[in-house]
Amino acid sequence: MMAPIVEQAAQRLEPHVRLAKVDTEAAPDVAARFAVRSIPTLALVLHGREIARTAGVMPLPQLIAWTQQHAGITAD
Repeated sequence: MMAPIVEQAAQRLEPHVRLAKVDTEAAPDVAARFAVRSIPTLALVLHGREIARTAGVMPLPQLIAWTQQHAGITAD
């Protein structure tokens, strides 16, 4: 359900932000490292440090705005 939204957001936010999807079943170590407790969980990571987190599905405009706000980038 969230995958198409993330793909569209990734296209709009490049090259400022790179969005990646992690399969928590295939990569439980990554899920544990970022303490993923629910799906979907969105974590914004800068230089290996988490700077923002939210859980739940977001519509595309909200996802883009949330990412821009926490990453400190302006709309193009």
